[in-house]
Amino acid sequence: MQQRALRSFAALVILCLCLPPIAGAQGRITIADHGAEIAFPDRITFSASLTSVTPIARVVLEYGVGKLTCGEVVAKAFPDFTPGTSADVRWTWEMRQSGSEPPGTTIWYRWHVTDANGAEQLSAEQRVIWLDKVHQWRSAGSGKLTLHWYRGSPTFAQNLLDSAVDSLGQLGRTTGVTPQSPIDLYIYASTADMRDAILYEPGWTGGQAFPDHDIVIIGISSDQLDWGKRTEAHELTHVLVGHLTFSCLGSVPTWLNEGIAVYGEGGPEQSGRDQLRSAIAEDTLFSVRALSGGFSEHPSKADLSYAQSYSLVNYLVSSFGQKQLIALFGELRGGQTIEAALERVYGFGLDGLEDRWRESVGARPRRAEGAAPTATVRPTLVPTYRPVGVAPVVQAVTPPPVRTPVPAIQATEALPAGAADVMPATISGSVGSVAILGALALIIVVGVAALLIWKRRSAD
Repeated sequence: MQQRALRSFAALVILCLCLPPIAGAQGRITIADHGAEIAFPDRITFSASLTSVTPIARVVLEYGVGKLTCGEVVAKAFPDFTPGTSADVRWTWEMRQSGSEPPGTTIWYRWHVTDANGAEQLSAEQRVIWLDKVHQWRSAGSGKLTLHWYRGSPTFAQNLLDSAVDSLGQLGRTTGVTPQSPIDLYIYASTADMRDAILYEPGWTGGQAFPDHDIVIIGISSDQLDWGKRTEAHELTHVLVGHLTFSCLGSVPTWLNEGIAVYGEGGPEQSGRDQLRSAIAEDTLFSVRALSGGFSEHPSKADLSYAQSYSLVNYLVSSFGQKQLIALFGELRGGQTIEAALERVYGFGLDGLEDRWRESVGARPRRAEGAAPTATVRPTLVPTYRPVGVAPVVQAVTPPPVRTPVPAIQATEALPAGAADVMPATISGSVGSVAILGALALIIVVGVAALLIWKRRSAD
């Protein structure tokens, strides 16, 4: 009995050894990742060496960024290679075509290789931080906040970190808005250094928040510490509110987004307070509907827009409390318009808010504007803050370039040079030619008719 069992086991072993390898078995395809080469802020190049028992038929680079999205987003790139049992592959993500990711962004990637028999191999996921190597970055953290800097003493960095932590604490106590996830704060030594790190941003930008990435970048020199602390609070508030209101269905009006950011920094500066008092006295306030869209770039109008927006938020917090403000953000996150969100939480819309706020600050009643629709709000809010020492030209909402990791190029047919100038004359000439031909045809028809009538009369 035992001998029969041993013979059966031996036969089974021999059978297994004779079977062909499974199509998807490990070891048929080998992927040697060579990492990602960063040429900041222009591009990042991924490369790998591939070997396979069977000729390689398909190579895909799958990649993405760590950020808030409406669903799982996996970009795919298809590097060129010559089919064979081995290949060296490279693919470059050109940030100048797609729009640059903010400094400190986590980029992940992996290689997906398929051979001619359909066997597949997926490499382990790799992660890299999108950041320059020019500066010697150092880090200091507290709670959910990490501050990165490269110039200045540890005391300089600690002062900024402590101030940022205090600002977040104060904002949480007064409004109930608190960090939902870790935040990275990158401090550049100057606004010039900061602008060198991002593409396609206004030259006056001094600080910028990226709520979907949980990243803030600011240019702060050692002699701008007070300004830097206010800017930190402003931009960090944008990140917090951006998390609370993140939605693919709606957006946050500018007065609410910028108003709570100014609230987070402790209120507007004295010049803004003075402008608000003057506007109340002279009845030159902006309507709340007007403040729902982008702010004016005119310095005085921009400062008034920020101060008035702060006053509106302060009215909501002081009159109705934290819970209602958090509930308002929740309604916006759910895709409600600001009009509907206000009605659901407070029982009044934009006009009702303005009427109550005007009464609270001693302003004249709102002038009727008819059934004017709510101002259209730009869909993606990326607030910016102007640098110290620069004229307060403000672009409250700065839309980023469309981020398409693999740009889809759509071919278009252009008119030949000078065609725009030639076409109207050609059309005019064609119309004139048609008119002349029509007139000639009419003359011929009339002439033929007259000839037929004359012949008939001659025959009679």
